[in-house]
Amino acid sequence: MIHVRKLKKTYSDLQQGEFVALNGIDFDAMPGQIYGLLGPNGAGKTTALRILSTVLKPTSGIATINGYNVVTDPAQVRHQIGFVSTNTAIYDRMTAWEIIRFFGLLYGMSADELQIRMEAIFDRFQMNNIRHVLGSAMSTGMKQKVSIARAIIHDPPVLIFDEATSGLDILVAREVLKTIERLREQGKCILFSSHIMSEVHRLCDQVAILNRGELLAEGTISELSDRYEQPDLEELFFRLIANHEQNREPVNALV
Repeated sequence: MIHVRKLKKTYSDLQQGEFVALNGIDFDAMPGQIYGLLGPNGAGKTTALRILSTVLKPTSGIATINGYNVVTDPAQVRHQIGFVSTNTAIYDRMTAWEIIRFFGLLYGMSADELQIRMEAIFDRFQMNNIRHVLGSAMSTGMKQKVSIARAIIHDPPVLIFDEATSGLDILVAREVLKTIERLREQGKCILFSSHIMSEVHRLCDQVAILNRGELLAEGTISELSDRYEQPDLEELFFRLIANHEQNREPVNALV
């Protein structure tokens, strides 16, 4: 579903030379799976997600979404994905219903198809009470519900969550995580980036740990625990990052 091979992204800087954001990473994420991307600030997670969502072009390497190449088939890729983050803007002068309908129309959905899909989503995510609420009057939790709804309105096979619970209160964050679990049950391929280890432990079937553009480790949490003889995911994460920082050659990296 998501296939990444030798994906690299560099930036030129007139003063400091070449910055390496991603240094040839490989990974695969499959249908019905939540694949976690973990790493500190500057690890390259955001760069990877932006490439997969066609916002950035890689310097080299290959990334495909459901068989479509992110460089040569960007329009097709965008139809295969839904993207959710805490930074996704909500239109202040549109209601929840209008925002989601607008995005459905952008994806080329027919009026009848869109009406049926929207009714189902508003029922499933208990959003009927905010149908007519303007974006400017929405709480943070309401906005995140709308962000998720518009990301899935076209029923994409792949969903990307970039720090989707960052800054949310515990009740809203819990609902977002439940939504992600339900999407996995529907067979969606989900790429999940988070700093919160408890979320990763709860959700992720497979994880990759990044630092300074390098993929340090990949596998299920139990596999990584056995491999590195460390049952605590947070401690394992910190040890891998600390060892990499200590042993790496001096290289600049950029998110």
